[in-house]
Amino acid sequence: MTAGIIVVVGIIAMVMIHEGGHFLAAKATGMKATEFFFGFGPKLWSTKRGETEYGVKAIPAGGYVRIVGMNLYEEVDPEDEGRTYRERPFWQKSVVVLAGVASHFVVAFLLFYVVLTVFGVVQLTTEVGLVQETLDDDATPSPALVAGLQVGDTVVTFDGEPVEEWDELAGMIADRPGETVIIGVDRDGRIIDIEADLASVDGDGTGKRGYLGISPGREEVRVGPLTGLARAAGEVGSATVVSVQGLWQLVSGFGDLVGATLTGNTEDIADNRPASPIGIVGLAADIGDIGFTLELLALVNVFVGIFNVIPIYPLDGGHFAVALYERIRGRPADVRKLAPVAAAVVVFMVLLGLLAVYLDITDPLRLR
Repeated sequence: MTAGIIVVVGIIAMVMIHEGGHFLAAKATGMKATEFFFGFGPKLWSTKRGETEYGVKAIPAGGYVRIVGMNLYEEVDPEDEGRTYRERPFWQKSVVVLAGVASHFVVAFLLFYVVLTVFGVVQLTTEVGLVQETLDDDATPSPALVAGLQVGDTVVTFDGEPVEEWDELAGMIADRPGETVIIGVDRDGRIIDIEADLASVDGDGTGKRGYLGISPGREEVRVGPLTGLARAAGEVGSATVVSVQGLWQLVSGFGDLVGATLTGNTEDIADNRPASPIGIVGLAADIGDIGFTLELLALVNVFVGIFNVIPIYPLDGGHFAVALYERIRGRPADVRKLAPVAAAVVVFMVLLGLLAVYLDITDPLRLR
Protein backbone atom coordinates (compact mmCIF):
# COMPACT_ATOMS: atom_id res chain seq x y z
CA MET A 1 0.00 0.00 0.00
CA THR A 2 2.77 2.44 0.93
CA ALA A 3 4.60 1.83 -2.35
CA GLY A 4 1.40 2.42 -4.33
CA ILE A 5 0.77 5.71 -2.53
CA ILE A 6 4.36 6.80 -3.23
CA VAL A 7 3.79 6.16 -6.96
CA VAL A 8 0.57 8.19 -7.01
CA VAL A 9 2.21 11.10 -5.21
CA GLY A 10 5.30 10.73 -7.38
CA ILE A 11 3.36 10.89 -10.65
CA ILE A 12 1.42 13.95 -9.51
CA ALA A 13 4.68 15.57 -8.40
CA MET A 14 6.28 14.68 -11.75
CA VAL A 15 3.52 16.49 -13.64
CA MET A 16 3.66 19.55 -11.40
CA ILE A 17 7.47 19.73 -11.47
CA HIS A 18 7.39 19.52 -15.28
CA GLU A 19 4.88 22.34 -15.52
CA GLY A 20 6.73 24.18 -12.77
CA GLY A 21 9.82 24.10 -14.97
CA HIS A 22 7.92 25.87 -17.76
CA PHE A 23 6.36 28.27 -15.28
CA LEU A 24 9.57 29.29 -13.51
CA ALA A 25 11.44 29.64 -16.81
CA ALA A 26 8.67 31.87 -18.16
CA LYS A 27 8.72 34.02 -15.05
CA ALA A 28 12.52 34.24 -15.11
CA THR A 29 12.49 35.47 -18.72
CA GLY A 30 9.71 37.99 -18.12
CA MET A 31 6.87 36.18 -19.87
CA LYS A 32 3.34 36.30 -18.51
CA ALA A 33 1.84 33.03 -17.27
CA THR A 34 -1.87 33.29 -16.57
CA GLU A 35 -2.75 29.68 -15.62
CA PHE A 36 -1.05 26.79 -13.82
CA PHE A 37 -3.33 23.74 -13.58
CA PHE A 38 -3.13 20.07 -12.77
CA GLY A 39 -5.50 18.11 -15.00
CA PHE A 40 -7.78 19.07 -17.87
CA GLY A 41 -11.49 19.60 -18.42
CA PRO A 42 -13.92 21.16 -15.94
CA LYS A 43 -12.40 23.20 -13.16
CA LEU A 44 -12.68 21.70 -9.68
CA TRP A 45 -10.81 24.31 -7.67
CA SER A 46 -8.65 27.33 -8.26
CA THR A 47 -7.15 30.35 -6.58
CA LYS A 48 -5.51 33.43 -8.04
CA ARG A 49 -2.19 34.76 -6.83
CA GLY A 50 -0.97 37.84 -8.61
CA GLU A 51 -1.47 37.42 -12.36
CA THR A 52 -1.63 33.60 -12.28
CA GLU A 53 -4.57 31.30 -11.54
CA TYR A 54 -3.58 28.02 -9.88
CA GLY A 55 -5.92 25.06 -9.66
CA VAL A 56 -7.08 21.51 -10.30
CA LYS A 57 -9.28 20.20 -13.10
CA ALA A 58 -11.42 17.10 -13.31
CA ILE A 59 -9.39 14.87 -15.66
CA PRO A 60 -6.07 13.94 -13.99
CA ALA A 61 -4.25 13.25 -17.27
CA GLY A 62 -1.43 15.76 -16.98
CA GLY A 63 -1.23 19.49 -16.46
CA TYR A 64 -0.47 22.73 -18.23
CA VAL A 65 0.82 26.27 -17.90
CA ARG A 66 -0.74 28.94 -20.10
CA ILE A 67 1.90 31.40 -21.26
CA VAL A 68 0.59 34.38 -23.14
CA GLY A 69 1.51 34.33 -26.82
CA MET A 70 2.54 30.67 -27.20
CA ASN A 71 -0.24 30.43 -29.75
CA LEU A 72 0.83 32.73 -32.58
CA TYR A 73 -2.80 33.47 -33.41
CA GLU A 74 -3.88 34.25 -29.87
CA GLU A 75 -5.26 37.74 -29.36
CA VAL A 76 -3.07 39.52 -26.81
CA ASP A 77 -4.18 42.42 -24.64
CA PRO A 78 -2.21 45.58 -25.42
CA GLU A 79 -1.04 45.70 -21.81
CA ASP A 80 0.64 42.28 -22.24
CA GLU A 81 2.65 43.30 -25.30
CA GLY A 82 6.33 42.82 -24.59
CA ARG A 83 5.69 39.92 -22.22
CA THR A 84 4.51 37.30 -24.70
CA TYR A 85 6.28 34.10 -25.66
CA ARG A 86 6.19 34.90 -29.37
CA GLU A 87 8.06 38.17 -28.90
CA ARG A 88 10.98 36.60 -27.08
CA PRO A 89 14.34 35.64 -28.62
CA PHE A 90 15.07 32.05 -29.57
CA TRP A 91 17.17 31.26 -26.51
CA GLN A 92 14.42 32.32 -24.12
CA LYS A 93 11.80 30.29 -25.98
CA SER A 94 14.15 27.31 -25.86
CA VAL A 95 14.68 27.64 -22.12
CA VAL A 96 10.94 27.82 -21.49
CA VAL A 97 9.88 24.85 -23.64
CA LEU A 98 12.80 22.59 -22.62
CA ALA A 99 12.70 23.38 -18.90
CA GLY A 100 9.94 20.84 -18.40
CA VAL A 101 11.89 18.16 -20.25
CA ALA A 102 15.04 18.88 -18.24
CA SER A 103 13.11 18.56 -14.97
CA HIS A 104 12.47 14.87 -15.62
CA PHE A 105 16.17 14.06 -15.88
CA VAL A 106 16.98 16.11 -12.77
CA VAL A 107 14.27 14.30 -10.78
CA ALA A 108 15.42 10.92 -12.13
CA PHE A 109 19.02 11.68 -11.11
CA LEU A 110 17.92 12.62 -7.58
CA LEU A 111 15.76 9.51 -7.24
CA PHE A 112 18.55 7.22 -8.44
CA TYR A 113 20.95 8.95 -6.06
CA VAL A 114 18.64 8.39 -3.08
CA VAL A 115 18.13 4.74 -4.02
CA LEU A 116 21.87 4.14 -4.41
CA THR A 117 22.98 5.88 -1.23
CA VAL A 118 20.05 5.36 1.16
CA PHE A 119 18.13 2.23 0.19
CA GLY A 120 20.69 0.40 -1.90
CA VAL A 121 20.19 -1.39 -5.18
CA VAL A 122 19.43 -5.08 -5.44
CA GLN A 123 22.26 -7.02 -7.05
CA LEU A 124 22.06 -10.63 -8.16
CA THR A 125 24.67 -12.93 -6.64
CA THR A 126 25.99 -16.41 -7.44
CA GLU A 127 24.45 -17.70 -4.21
CA VAL A 128 21.66 -20.17 -5.01
CA GLY A 129 18.40 -18.52 -4.01
CA LEU A 130 16.09 -21.21 -5.40
CA VAL A 131 16.49 -24.73 -6.79
CA GLN A 132 13.86 -25.50 -9.40
CA GLU A 133 12.30 -28.92 -8.88
CA THR A 134 11.27 -29.67 -12.49
CA LEU A 135 11.81 -28.28 -15.97
CA ASP A 136 9.19 -25.77 -17.12
CA ASP A 137 7.64 -27.92 -19.84
CA ASP A 138 7.36 -31.31 -18.12
CA ALA A 139 7.85 -33.18 -14.86
CA THR A 140 11.50 -33.99 -15.53
CA PRO A 141 13.62 -33.11 -12.48
CA SER A 142 15.83 -30.08 -13.06
CA PRO A 143 19.58 -30.63 -13.51
CA ALA A 144 20.21 -28.63 -10.34
CA LEU A 145 17.92 -30.86 -8.27
CA VAL A 146 19.45 -34.04 -9.71
CA ALA A 147 22.98 -32.77 -9.10
CA GLY A 148 22.22 -31.97 -5.48
CA LEU A 149 22.62 -28.19 -5.47
CA GLN A 150 21.10 -26.59 -2.38
CA VAL A 151 19.71 -23.19 -1.49
CA GLY A 152 22.52 -21.22 0.13
CA ASP A 153 25.29 -22.76 -1.98
CA THR A 154 27.50 -20.10 -3.56
CA VAL A 155 28.86 -20.95 -7.00
CA VAL A 156 32.56 -20.05 -7.14
CA THR A 157 33.74 -21.95 -10.23
CA PHE A 158 32.18 -23.35 -13.40
CA ASP A 159 34.19 -26.10 -15.06
CA GLY A 160 37.31 -24.73 -13.44
CA GLU A 161 36.66 -21.09 -14.37
CA PRO A 162 36.26 -18.61 -11.46
CA VAL A 163 32.81 -17.05 -11.23
CA GLU A 164 32.04 -13.81 -9.39
CA GLU A 165 28.85 -12.41 -10.96
CA TRP A 166 25.46 -13.94 -11.75
CA ASP A 167 25.38 -12.66 -15.33
CA GLU A 168 28.74 -14.32 -15.94
CA LEU A 169 27.48 -17.61 -14.55
CA ALA A 170 24.22 -17.43 -16.50
CA GLY A 171 26.16 -16.89 -19.72
CA MET A 172 28.42 -19.86 -19.04
CA ILE A 173 25.42 -22.11 -18.41
CA ALA A 174 23.63 -20.91 -21.55
CA ASP A 175 26.68 -21.66 -23.70
CA ARG A 176 26.82 -25.34 -22.68
CA PRO A 177 23.48 -26.97 -23.68
CA GLY A 178 23.35 -30.69 -22.97
CA GLU A 179 26.89 -30.85 -21.56
CA THR A 180 28.19 -32.27 -18.30
CA VAL A 181 29.94 -29.66 -16.19
CA ILE A 182 31.65 -29.43 -12.81
CA ILE A 183 30.27 -26.69 -10.55
CA GLY A 184 32.38 -25.61 -7.59
CA VAL A 185 30.29 -24.30 -4.69
CA ASP A 186 30.98 -22.90 -1.26
CA ARG A 187 28.72 -24.80 1.14
CA ASP A 188 28.99 -23.72 4.76
CA GLY A 189 32.63 -22.72 4.27
CA ARG A 190 33.66 -25.88 2.40
CA ILE A 191 34.44 -25.89 -1.33
CA ILE A 192 32.91 -28.91 -3.03
CA ASP A 193 32.62 -29.94 -6.68
CA ILE A 194 29.23 -30.99 -8.05
CA GLU A 195 28.74 -32.68 -11.42
CA ALA A 196 25.67 -31.54 -13.32
CA ASP A 197 24.19 -32.57 -16.67
CA LEU A 198 22.82 -29.35 -18.16
CA ALA A 199 19.50 -29.52 -19.98
CA SER A 200 19.14 -28.22 -23.52
CA VAL A 201 16.18 -25.86 -24.01
CA ASP A 202 14.96 -23.48 -26.70
CA GLY A 203 16.72 -20.13 -26.65
CA ASP A 204 13.95 -17.81 -27.92
CA GLY A 205 15.03 -17.91 -31.54
CA THR A 206 18.75 -18.16 -30.78
CA GLY A 207 19.01 -21.94 -30.95
CA LYS A 208 19.50 -24.18 -27.95
CA ARG A 209 20.84 -22.96 -24.62
CA GLY A 210 22.02 -24.69 -21.49
CA TYR A 211 19.74 -24.80 -18.46
CA LEU A 212 20.56 -25.67 -14.84
CA GLY A 213 17.46 -24.69 -12.86
CA ILE A 214 18.68 -22.28 -10.19
CA SER A 215 17.77 -18.70 -9.35
CA PRO A 216 20.26 -16.15 -8.03
CA GLY A 217 20.49 -14.78 -4.54
CA ARG A 218 19.89 -11.07 -3.95
CA GLU A 219 21.65 -8.50 -1.82
CA GLU A 220 21.17 -4.77 -1.33
CA VAL A 221 24.29 -2.75 -1.98
CA ARG A 222 24.66 0.90 -0.94
CA VAL A 223 27.33 3.29 -2.23
CA GLY A 224 28.96 6.37 -0.73
CA PRO A 225 27.78 9.92 -1.43
CA LEU A 226 30.50 10.73 -3.99
CA THR A 227 30.32 7.38 -5.73
CA GLY A 228 26.56 7.80 -5.81
CA LEU A 229 26.85 10.93 -7.97
CA ALA A 230 28.65 9.08 -10.75
CA ARG A 231 26.49 5.99 -10.42
CA ALA A 232 23.27 8.03 -10.50
CA ALA A 233 24.42 9.82 -13.66
CA GLY A 234 25.23 6.45 -15.19
CA GLU A 235 21.79 5.13 -14.27
CA VAL A 236 20.16 8.12 -15.97
CA GLY A 237 22.24 7.44 -19.07
CA SER A 238 21.29 3.77 -19.09
CA ALA A 239 17.62 4.60 -18.52
CA THR A 240 17.77 7.05 -21.43
CA VAL A 241 19.07 4.38 -23.80
CA VAL A 242 16.43 1.90 -22.63
CA SER A 243 13.69 4.54 -22.93
CA VAL A 244 14.66 5.42 -26.50
CA GLN A 245 14.63 1.74 -27.45
CA GLY A 246 11.33 1.15 -25.68
CA LEU A 247 9.72 4.19 -27.28
CA TRP A 248 10.80 3.05 -30.72
CA GLN A 249 9.39 -0.44 -30.10
CA LEU A 250 6.17 1.11 -28.84
CA VAL A 251 5.70 3.32 -31.90
CA SER A 252 6.90 0.84 -34.54
CA GLY A 253 4.89 -1.98 -32.99
CA PHE A 254 1.72 0.00 -32.33
CA GLY A 255 -0.24 -1.90 -34.97
CA ASP A 256 0.82 -5.24 -33.51
CA LEU A 257 -0.09 -3.95 -30.06
CA VAL A 258 -3.62 -3.07 -31.18
CA GLY A 259 -4.04 -6.38 -32.99
CA ALA A 260 -2.75 -8.46 -30.09
CA THR A 261 -5.01 -6.62 -27.66
CA LEU A 262 -8.09 -7.10 -29.83
CA THR A 263 -7.39 -10.82 -30.28
CA GLY A 264 -6.41 -11.38 -26.67
CA ASN A 265 -2.86 -12.51 -27.50
CA THR A 266 -1.29 -10.19 -24.94
CA GLU A 267 1.58 -12.59 -24.31
CA ASP A 268 2.95 -11.55 -27.72
CA ILE A 269 3.45 -7.90 -26.72
CA ALA A 270 5.68 -8.21 -23.68
CA ASP A 271 8.51 -6.21 -25.29
CA ASN A 272 6.42 -3.19 -26.27
CA ARG A 273 3.61 -3.16 -23.76
CA PRO A 274 2.61 0.29 -22.46
CA ALA A 275 1.89 0.86 -18.79
CA SER A 276 -0.60 3.31 -17.33
CA PRO A 277 -0.42 4.81 -13.84
CA ILE A 278 -2.76 1.99 -12.78
CA GLY A 279 -0.20 -0.61 -13.85
CA ILE A 280 2.71 1.26 -12.31
CA VAL A 281 0.89 1.61 -8.99
CA GLY A 282 -0.05 -2.07 -9.06
CA LEU A 283 3.50 -3.13 -9.86
CA ALA A 284 4.97 -1.05 -7.04
CA ALA A 285 2.36 -2.32 -4.59
CA ASP A 286 3.01 -5.92 -5.68
CA ILE A 287 6.75 -5.63 -5.03
CA GLY A 288 6.25 -3.49 -1.92
CA ASP A 289 9.83 -2.20 -1.76
CA ILE A 290 10.40 1.55 -1.39
CA GLY A 291 13.79 1.48 -3.12
CA PHE A 292 12.29 -0.35 -6.10
CA THR A 293 9.38 2.11 -6.15
CA LEU A 294 11.68 5.14 -6.28
CA GLU A 295 13.75 3.48 -9.01
CA LEU A 296 10.54 2.81 -10.95
CA LEU A 297 9.56 6.49 -10.65
CA ALA A 298 13.02 7.48 -11.91
CA LEU A 299 12.55 5.28 -14.98
CA VAL A 300 9.10 6.78 -15.60
CA ASN A 301 10.58 10.28 -15.41
CA VAL A 302 13.26 9.46 -17.97
CA PHE A 303 10.74 7.88 -20.35
CA VAL A 304 8.37 10.86 -20.11
CA GLY A 305 11.29 13.23 -20.66
CA ILE A 306 12.37 11.34 -23.79
CA PHE A 307 8.81 11.25 -25.09
CA ASN A 308 8.35 14.99 -24.56
CA VAL A 309 11.55 15.92 -26.37
CA ILE A 310 10.39 14.33 -29.64
CA PRO A 311 10.33 17.21 -32.17
CA ILE A 312 6.67 16.80 -33.07
CA TYR A 313 4.01 19.39 -32.34
CA PRO A 314 2.41 19.83 -29.76
CA LEU A 315 5.07 18.13 -27.57
CA ASP A 316 7.74 20.28 -25.94
CA GLY A 317 10.22 19.11 -28.55
CA GLY A 318 7.78 20.25 -31.22
CA HIS A 319 7.62 23.75 -29.73
CA PHE A 320 11.41 23.82 -29.73
CA ALA A 321 11.47 22.70 -33.37
CA VAL A 322 9.07 25.52 -34.30
CA ALA A 323 11.22 28.06 -32.44
CA LEU A 324 14.33 26.74 -34.19
CA TYR A 325 12.57 26.94 -37.58
CA GLU A 326 11.61 30.54 -36.88
CA ARG A 327 15.17 31.32 -35.85
CA ILE A 328 16.59 29.85 -39.06
CA ARG A 329 13.96 31.26 -41.42
CA GLY A 330 13.67 34.62 -39.69
CA ARG A 331 9.88 34.69 -39.75
CA PRO A 332 6.98 33.25 -37.73
CA ALA A 333 5.92 29.69 -38.53
CA ASP A 334 2.39 28.97 -39.71
CA VAL A 335 1.46 26.55 -36.93
CA ARG A 336 -1.96 26.01 -38.53
CA LYS A 337 -0.21 23.69 -40.98
CA LEU A 338 0.84 21.57 -38.02
CA ALA A 339 -2.74 21.02 -36.86
CA PRO A 340 -3.07 17.59 -38.56
CA VAL A 341 0.21 16.48 -36.99
CA ALA A 342 -0.90 17.71 -33.57
CA ALA A 343 -4.24 15.93 -33.96
CA ALA A 344 -2.51 12.67 -34.93
CA VAL A 345 -0.19 12.90 -31.92
CA VAL A 346 -3.11 13.53 -29.56
CA VAL A 347 -5.09 10.60 -31.04
CA PHE A 348 -2.06 8.34 -30.72
CA MET A 349 -1.52 9.35 -27.08
CA VAL A 350 -5.20 8.83 -26.22
CA LEU A 351 -5.32 5.40 -27.88
CA LEU A 352 -2.07 4.39 -26.22
CA GLY A 353 -3.38 5.50 -22.85
CA LEU A 354 -6.64 3.57 -23.30
CA LEU A 355 -4.77 0.44 -24.37
CA ALA A 356 -2.46 0.74 -21.38
CA VAL A 357 -5.36 1.11 -18.94
CA TYR A 358 -7.19 -1.85 -20.51
CA LEU A 359 -4.12 -4.10 -20.33
CA ASP A 360 -3.31 -3.04 -16.77
CA ILE A 361 -6.84 -3.97 -15.68
CA THR A 362 -7.23 -7.22 -17.63
CA ASP A 363 -3.62 -8.45 -17.48
CA PRO A 364 -1.79 -6.73 -14.59
CA LEU A 365 2.00 -6.33 -14.76
CA ARG A 366 3.95 -8.75 -12.62
CA LEU A 367 7.65 -9.13 -11.84
CA ARG A 368 7.37 -12.15 -9.60
